Amino acid sequence: MTDRDADGSPPLSLREYDRRDADAVWQLHELALRDAGTDPADVPGTDDLRDVETAYLDVGGAFLVGTVPAAVAGEAVPRVRDGALVAMGGFVPAAAGHDDERTVAGAAELHRMRVAPSCQRRGYGRRLLRALETAAGRAGFDPVLATTARRQAAAVEFYADEGYSVAGESTEGDYELVHFEKELG
Repeated sequence: MTDRDADGSPPLSLREYDRRDADAVWQLHELALRDAGTDPADVPGTDDLRDVETAYLDVGGAFLVGTVPAAVAGEAVPRVRDGALVAMGGFVPAAAGHDDERTVAGAAELHRMRVAPSCQRRGYGRRLLRALETAAGRAGFDPVLATTARRQAAAVEFYADEGYSVAGESTEGDYELVHFEKELG
């Protein structure tokens, strides 16, 4: 392994969530939302991050974390046992998702896609997304769904750039939501 990816970024190592990651996952969640102009306390339904095993793994989903060497990540990035936590996200079967989101037969629903603000624009989110799509496909899910707030313009652009089509819009509290869908097969 080299100490830099081809674009000069520190290499991203993706792995399955481990319960020892719990505090760092919550910290990254809050850090990324604040950077996007969203108060984490305002976002409904984030209890899933307090118990990743039950909310993701026990229902047939997955949750991945992406790390880089702590020495190259910067001070603000949460630490885990094997480096700095710079990316995270998961999926659940759509039928096990949030009540306010769409249910599409056979679909996986992405949740909590986050990249540390100081580490964005390095391809980490794309690598994480591709790994989650691969895991969802191997588990027999198709299509993949994603929902994000319209105010998170970078996320809206990200999903569109990755081949996701807008499947609808809705409002939840003060949030205008954009619903995306992508066929894997």
